[in-house]
Amino acid sequence: MTRGGYTGAGGPSVAVPEVWGKIPPRNKNFTGREELLATLRRNISGQVTVVVPHALQGLGGVGKTQLAIEYAWRFRSEYELVWWIPADQPILVRSSLAAMAPHLGLPSASIMGTEEAAEAVLAALRRGDPYSRWLLIFDNAHEPEDINDVIPRGPGHVLITSRNQRWEGVAETLPVDVFTREESVQFLSKRVPRAISPQDADDLAEALGDLPLALEQAGALQAETGMSASEYLRLLRERTSQLLSEGKPSEYPVSMTAAWALSVNSLNKKMPEAVELLRCCAFFGPEPIPRDVFFRAHPGLGPKLSALLKDRIRLTRAIGELGRYALVRIDLASRTIQVHRLIQALLRDQLSEAERARIRNEVHLLLAQFVPEDPEDTNNWGRYQQLVGHIEPSGVRENQDPAIRDFALNMVRYLYMSGDYASARRLVNQLLDQWAANAGQEDLRILAARRHLGNILRALGEYSAAYEINRAALDAARERGLESHPEVVNLTNSLGADLRARGEFAEALKHDAESLRLHEEVFGRENIATLRAMNSLALDYGLNSDYARSRELHQDVFDLLHSGEQNAGAATVLNAWTGLARAVRLCGDYAEACDLGEDAYYYGIEQLSADHPWTLRTAKDLSIAWRRAGDYEKSLEVAEEMHSRHFRLFGIDHPDTLAAAIALANIQRTVGRLDEAMELAADTARRYSKAYGGDHPFKHGCYGNLALLRRVCGDAQGARETNEKALAGLESKLGRDHHYSLTVATNLASDLAVLGDLENACRLGQGTLRRLRKLLGETHPMTLLCAANLSVSLRAAGEEEQAERLYEETIDAYARTLGLEHPDAVVAQERRYLDADFDPPPI
Repeated sequence: MTRGGYTGAGGPSVAVPEVWGKIPPRNKNFTGREELLATLRRNISGQVTVVVPHALQGLGGVGKTQLAIEYAWRFRSEYELVWWIPADQPILVRSSLAAMAPHLGLPSASIMGTEEAAEAVLAALRRGDPYSRWLLIFDNAHEPEDINDVIPRGPGHVLITSRNQRWEGVAETLPVDVFTREESVQFLSKRVPRAISPQDADDLAEALGDLPLALEQAGALQAETGMSASEYLRLLRERTSQLLSEGKPSEYPVSMTAAWALSVNSLNKKMPEAVELLRCCAFFGPEPIPRDVFFRAHPGLGPKLSALLKDRIRLTRAIGELGRYALVRIDLASRTIQVHRLIQALLRDQLSEAERARIRNEVHLLLAQFVPEDPEDTNNWGRYQQLVGHIEPSGVRENQDPAIRDFALNMVRYLYMSGDYASARRLVNQLLDQWAANAGQEDLRILAARRHLGNILRALGEYSAAYEINRAALDAARERGLESHPEVVNLTNSLGADLRARGEFAEALKHDAESLRLHEEVFGRENIATLRAMNSLALDYGLNSDYARSRELHQDVFDLLHSGEQNAGAATVLNAWTGLARAVRLCGDYAEACDLGEDAYYYGIEQLSADHPWTLRTAKDLSIAWRRAGDYEKSLEVAEEMHSRHFRLFGIDHPDTLAAAIALANIQRTVGRLDEAMELAADTARRYSKAYGGDHPFKHGCYGNLALLRRVCGDAQGARETNEKALAGLESKLGRDHHYSLTVATNLASDLAVLGDLENACRLGQGTLRRLRKLLGETHPMTLLCAANLSVSLRAAGEEEQAERLYEETIDAYARTLGLEHPDAVVAQERRYLDADFDPPPI
């Protein structure tokens, strides 16, 4: 971009930002405020500047937003990126930030999820990459706590508009008052050209208290109707007297209320259906309303609104009239309508409770019919996102209509699937609070909402809370005899994931076997819901060391998803693909696992992007497969990248980040970067208790990795003590005949041998080998590793004949499976101890 300079108070230079995001249209009637703009420009550089309306004690209509819009347009040549963020609802802030992602060279929110996209955007802004000269405008932020964590501290500028004086303690504030009288007269002269004298303008400004929004209403009415200033003032006095005699308004300036009422009354005489449309718009949120919401009439709409929506020409004219009377802001480019929040409040206050209930219900019907029914289809996400800002203000949660409740649940599902877990959690909690208060008894939609909440909490890594919610919901449903209801069957599958997260692997297997039977009975074998249940059972078999059965089930799921008869999204396909690749690796077929994993990884990049959670899990698993296959260079490169991405997107304590850290520490140890591996493994092992609980098998497996590093670094006694504790923990949870337990036992035998306790090393090695052969088979890589180590210990103990026989059998098996050039086979041939490590699979 060719950067231009500011050319004076009148306007910008010809240069424009590379990114110009969602900035409202410039107000052609913007007037005055030159001193404020100059002060704002001086103050804003290098700091957060907040525009606060002190004079009106936080009331709206003073022109804060208009000042921010004018600043963006006037000084746009100073920036490479300018972005507008509605901030009155916390639910909108992150999605607005996430929408910036493609403009920064990042994957879109539809690909990587809203939460992850927003975090990636914030990180890019903090770095100043690719743009260092940026401006973010957070419009109408209420509480500092709502957005303080998403204000990027970086090389750019942040501008906030707010009615809350508490921002004074957070940022440098600039108070915005009503117009000066000179500005009021100047504004009216521009708004009503050739139709108002300076004296009339002065009289109007006095009567309207110099409030910009009231002046805009008055100017629009006069410009549209040709009403004289004297007539307007007469009507204004009458209307004001009426309002005061009625004791109104208590919250809004009398001048604003009177000016608004005159405009509405005038339009009502000209086109009453336009006023009906305006009243409808008052029950949306204050954010832009998609015009296509009004594309077709719903059977539940009232006759006036229904008739208008059926007449496209009449509807277009009504919208135009609302714009001409300055009652709405029309953005032709984005095809949206926006009503000032103060005008919305005044319109609502004018109505009886019965009228408010009727119109609010009509808005809910319009919202619900605007979006397709499938919130998991990424093709539908654009429409869902347009409605996020209208769900809470319109009071959707209060509607007891089953169809509207289904729509609300679809909004929760959309937010969850798009990765905006925080917003999904907020919305579903609001729904549950409202619905539970209104319910005579637990209904199935409340059950569905609780299932969604459980899924959201699990995605956030809050495993214990997810389990408690799902367990209680399922128990309540079973008490009512609803085991076979589709919603309850889906909940049954969710609880299986909770059991895995608790480390109850055997219980999860038993539970999910019954869950799959229920799914097949209720949905049929090839339904998507059934395939998800089958995938869960495949995970259970893997966590219980039955890798052959796990592989078989994963293969079934993968084949059915690729049969062409399933309408599955890319994320579902990738999840199944990765599960199959993992099962193949756990069976010991490393080369095939690498091929499958690589294909799946590039599919994920192509279909979902490199930063999508499913793609990240696939890449992490591929790194493990490459390490097992002996391609350490590829494994290390991907492991480092995946750990960095997980840390950036999810934070250090998220279970996926911890799994990526283990994969990285294992390859660091393998290639000899022992100090780095030790530091990372020790830190990760400590964090596992926080993520999963103090007695989870994954925690003990991590400490087994740490013990391995201690021995490799020369502390064999420390390794032994750590391994003994890890083995005891694993045996208490899983028993000795489990892959995780036998892995630690194999390493413990090596510890004993290094410490000179060859008798116990051989005894432990022999028992472990016998168990591994029975569990995994004679030629599984883990079995061969244990056998190779035992041959070394037997030889050191003087059992030459037995050691040699076992050595020859093992090397022959390596030749027939991994090949003698594989790093494990090379170490075995050199008669050195091999190291067995642990990688936690997803739950």
